Amino acid sequence: MPTVITQGAASAKGYGFGARATAANYIEDVFSTYLYTGNSASGGTQTITNGVDLSTKGGMVWIKGRSTGSVPNHVLFDTARGAGTTASNNQALSSNLTTAEDLAASYDFLSAFNTDGFTVTQGGTVSATRGANYLDEPYASWTFRKQAKFFDIVTYTGTGSPRTVAHTLGSTPGFIVVKATSTTGNWCVYHRSAGGDLFLNTTAAQTGTLTNITFATAADFDVSSTANTAGVTYVAYLFAHDAGGFGATGTDNVISCGSYTGTGAAGNFVSLGYEPQWVLIKRSDTTASWLLFDSMRGIVTGTNGDIYLIPNSNGGDGASGTYIAANATGFTLEGTTSGFNASGGTYTYIAIRRGPMKTPTTGTSVFSPVARAGTSSASSVTGLNFSPDSILVKNRAGSSDSVDWSFNFFDRLRFPGYRLSTAFTDAEDTTITFITSINMDGITFNSPGYTATNGLGYNYINYFFRRAPGFFDEVCYTATGVARTINHNLGVVPELMIVKNRSAGRIWAVYSSSLLNTEFLNLSTTAAKSSVSGSTYWNSTNPTASVFSVGTNAAVNDSISSNYVAYLFATVAGVSKVGSYTGTAALQTINCGFTGGARFVLIKRTDSTGDWYVWDSARGISSINDPYLLLNSTAAEVTGTNYVDTTSTGFQVTAAAPAGINANGGTYIFLAIA
Repeated sequence: MPTVITQGAASAKGYGFGARATAANYIEDVFSTYLYTGNSASGGTQTITNGVDLSTKGGMVWIKGRSTGSVPNHVLFDTARGAGTTASNNQALSSNLTTAEDLAASYDFLSAFNTDGFTVTQGGTVSATRGANYLDEPYASWTFRKQAKFFDIVTYTGTGSPRTVAHTLGSTPGFIVVKATSTTGNWCVYHRSAGGDLFLNTTAAQTGTLTNITFATAADFDVSSTANTAGVTYVAYLFAHDAGGFGATGTDNVISCGSYTGTGAAGNFVSLGYEPQWVLIKRSDTTASWLLFDSMRGIVTGTNGDIYLIPNSNGGDGASGTYIAANATGFTLEGTTSGFNASGGTYTYIAIRRGPMKTPTTGTSVFSPVARAGTSSASSVTGLNFSPDSILVKNRAGSSDSVDWSFNFFDRLRFPGYRLSTAFTDAEDTTITFITSINMDGITFNSPGYTATNGLGYNYINYFFRRAPGFFDEVCYTATGVARTINHNLGVVPELMIVKNRSAGRIWAVYSSSLLNTEFLNLSTTAAKSSVSGSTYWNSTNPTASVFSVGTNAAVNDSISSNYVAYLFATVAGVSKVGSYTGTAALQTINCGFTGGARFVLIKRTDSTGDWYVWDSARGISSINDPYLLLNSTAAEVTGTNYVDTTSTGFQVTAAAPAGINANGGTYIFLAIA
């Protein structure tokens, strides 16, 4: 299987100079955030398939109900203590309580650790207080698989005297949590950046010294005091810190346990060397709650939309706000409140790297075109086989010159419901929430049915993209007005980049590796390539496998701190192809290296005017009828043409195609996805 070496900070605690890992490890194999809805009122089960092998490898599952009304407790289950067998033996521990391992009847429990996830069961009596599968309750689950240099679980019995406990983490832990399972007791926390005790179940500031978990090495950790009462049984969860061990070379970090000092101003940056998908923050110098973020519930950039849960509380999702933003090399504190970024405040954190780290081998794992009819009510698209990061939606009817009839982008990194219209230069539309959620295998459209996305009586095309190494990446950044480089996580050199100013009306600037780095295209017009002020777009610099460059043009980097989004595409063997061709005015085959033909084709003429044509397999690509739409236009779908056909290796442009697709001697760029 082909792999791409992903970018990220390496560590001396990796496999070492000259050493090679026997098998590559990837974050998607050992960690998952999975959102689900409870399906049972009494006694029913639900299996969560998240791709993490708990049955064979071992691990821990942390579950929390998200609603604010039913106030379910956090519940943690692990393979060291075992799955529950009945509602009266369910093995639950709650991070917001001091209670012992829960053996009470009627509570929900985790009934099986599977090779690809876990199974939850509703207790015999309807109750949401220990929620894991309560009917219609929305849940967040976080699965941590045992893996060297990532996560480990240890159980032990206290001796009453200071003692050493061995572990198999394979590196010095950065964060350890110990909980008594046979009796009541605090959740004792050791953090490498804290000089005193912390407690996961309270808001307390760190103590003056370490008295519970006092020392840690790559082989063991020392416990005393309330983490080692004689005869009491304990479970310890250990988290690594910048230990390497992941990626194709075994040197990439996937988990970091660090600290930062608050500034009281937006823009405070925490460097990780990778983009996080999960962040746990605790202010340690004074009383404050633990705050837990993940990208599935919402870590958005440059706008309101971040959602947190509190491990020391049974409350639901915190109010959506502007707190943190993830980027290619870390996270930024966008908020200034005490719990996140008070001036002079001291904060500890744990961060986990975003996946996937593997390069895709099939187009269906990262792209899906879906044709659907609008319903004018809240409705979902499901069955994608992945959770999308970017969505492109178009009303196929077309009409007047209005954003409602344009292709519209929606993204996880931006607030999912806010749109950017490809046929217009408009700023990001934050007045309407078109999409209410991005789900594990699709999205949910808002009610009422907006014309742009879900109007009754209209037909739509929806394109779903997943970020993955080599295929597609998305970057949100803030302008500086000074020529600069922007980090990305595509893992290879981008061949097609589409950049839009979210804060102001500016053109959609497009970079193509088939053009000079002083040239650009405009996605919202038919214009040919242009080099007028071209150096101010890409700073006359080609992108690399880790950064791309922007100049000072307002379309890519204005001087008023505007927010931007960049979509980056590249070629992955058998999955996607970014390329160019010269027109012949005759039938010609564009070989993309595919084996089953193209399911998506985008074509733009570059040496002269021409539309941005789009075809897809959901609406049909055949030798009889190739309906197309235009990214730069609000026009309705055009049917009855025979301009593009599929072939096993990619696609064909026909002799009937107009000058915008196949003029003799014309030059064209394309993006095709298998």
